[in-house]
Amino acid sequence: MGSFSIWHWLIVLIVVMLIFGTKKLGNIGSDLGKAVKGFKDGIKGEEEKSSASAEKTTIDVDAKEKKS
Repeated sequence: MGSFSIWHWLIVLIVVMLIFGTKKLGNIGSDLGKAVKGFKDGIKGEEEKSSASAEKTTIDVDAKEKKS
């Protein structure tokens, strides 16, 4: 009743390959990789937007001083 042995996983893998085929499994893998990369780029883009908005709100003190 515990975990599956390596033979169970090999049989499951063979059945999945017979059902879906190797080409479709390759497409699923590449699509999953693209989705993960897009997610990482989206997270990075949000961090850049928040840092850019923080830079816009800072005030340079030297620019505010009047020259006499």
